[in-house]
Amino acid sequence: MAGMIPRYVLAGFMVLMGVLHFVAPKGFARTIPSFLPAPMALVYISGVFEALGGAGLLVPAVQHWAAWGLVALYVAVFPANVNMAVKNIGFTKTTPRWMLWARLPFQPALIVWAWLYT
Repeated sequence: MAGMIPRYVLAGFMVLMGVLHFVAPKGFARTIPSFLPAPMALVYISGVFEALGGAGLLVPAVQHWAAWGLVALYVAVFPANVNMAVKNIGFTKTTPRWMLWARLPFQPALIVWAWLYT
């Protein structure tokens, strides 16, 4: 079973990322592939689920479901991450393209990390 400190780190990271979806939604909306509808709605929806999933990891009664929700979320947002790399959509105007590609392998790592708490 995965330890408590890594669970707290993942939970905090996900809550922070969820909050950032509401603080800077336009930046996230730019990453949504054009074939998906309503980018702003998807940003807000994913932000809610990121925050809830992170918080849920800290509640033993729902940790299992929160972890499965995060696994599903990581799979669902992967097209946006690929879109960022392919179309060179950085977090800032100076984000190096190699960084956008280098972050893609972290998605499977996040999936495994969340899966540890299922």
